[in-house]
Amino acid sequence: MANSTQAIPRGFGVTQRTDNWWLQPLAVFLGLSAFGVYSTWAAFQGKNFSCTEHAEGVQLVCNYLSPMYSPLVLFNWWHFSPAILILWMPLGFRATCYYYRKAYYRAFFLDPPACGVGEFGEHRYCGENAFPLVLQNLHRYFLYLAILVLCFLWKDAYDGFWFEGHFGVGVGTLVLLANSTLLTCYTFGCHSLRHLIGGKLNSFRGGSAEMRHGCWKKVTTLNEHHQLWAWVSLCVVGFTDFYVRMVAMGVFKDLRLF
Repeated sequence: MANSTQAIPRGFGVTQRTDNWWLQPLAVFLGLSAFGVYSTWAAFQGKNFSCTEHAEGVQLVCNYLSPMYSPLVLFNWWHFSPAILILWMPLGFRATCYYYRKAYYRAFFLDPPACGVGEFGEHRYCGENAFPLVLQNLHRYFLYLAILVLCFLWKDAYDGFWFEGHFGVGVGTLVLLANSTLLTCYTFGCHSLRHLIGGKLNSFRGGSAEMRHGCWKKVTTLNEHHQLWAWVSLCVVGFTDFYVRMVAMGVFKDLRLF
């Protein structure tokens, strides 16, 4: 009997899918590109990143700091933007994130552009074990640095509750608080953190293993929505910088809620 199986056509973009598969990689490309352009511009702005700065000669009373400049590291010998000294840590964490790898591999390198869609040339996948992809294995170490930065962001959120020594709540306070909360959900839903807590155990019975199992389940709950936290936190980081910058420049007036 003759083999009736037809050869699957190959080539870039060739697919048997009938849905609009290109919408997701296009949206990722536009979203990451927009954030990349804005964050690069914002990082090189050496002023208007903190509301404790003067705006048109008037001392502002709010105590807000842009997350792109936190922790604020200032050295006399460093003549560039202080954001450059710290942004490589959260950037490295996101660039090596398991979700973001899939997202930008598809959106920017079209490798492949989507599931079941043809890519450029013959593909011989050999894993991320050769330069430069082997650097993706640094993700766990970037996780430690991201948690360190997150501690400073929570301090910034706390400082946002104080106005000239008095407790209060402004719109900027809530923006900083939302930024820290969403970044916490993204960071603590990390696949590497989930593995560090419970992935290496063969049993969750007895002693500290049961406690680790409880922590593992909480991380797993966040991990199930890791893609959502990744995008929402990214957008809120950009908005938080924008809001603090506008208040510092005197464009926005921060509304005091309490």
